[in-house]
Amino acid sequence: MTLSYHALAPLDAALNGLAGLLLVAGFAAIRRGRVRLHRLCMLSALGVSLAFLVSYLVYHYHVGDVRFAGQGWIRPVYFAILISHTTLAAALAPLVALTLVRALRGRFRAHRRLARWTWPVWVYVSLTGVVVYLLVYRL
Repeated sequence: MTLSYHALAPLDAALNGLAGLLLVAGFAAIRRGRVRLHRLCMLSALGVSLAFLVSYLVYHYHVGDVRFAGQGWIRPVYFAILISHTTLAAALAPLVALTLVRALRGRFRAHRRLARWTWPVWVYVSLTGVVVYLLVYRL
């Protein structure tokens, strides 16, 4: 059985969705003082996000760009979501890296200050990744 590179698109959406769920679970864990569970969720979200990135790059290397076929009012909505998603995704890598480094070095106060920015951006990028997939491939 041969798998098509096109099968990576729904996998990417699933990985984005899973990352979003792990981020919410990690937030809930730290709010309840469950530091070990928070760490597990956040490192898992990082791993899932890295798996997404590899899959996304492989997909687009082999398949290329996929054009949005929607017409009418949904078209500007799609592009607004896509532009914000892409812009914030580009900013996310250094934010996540710096937030992680601060936590690993035990600089929890600095970690917390930066995480207040990193976390919502990461959640937004993860969830809008699913929305972009749905709009492009399922609309």
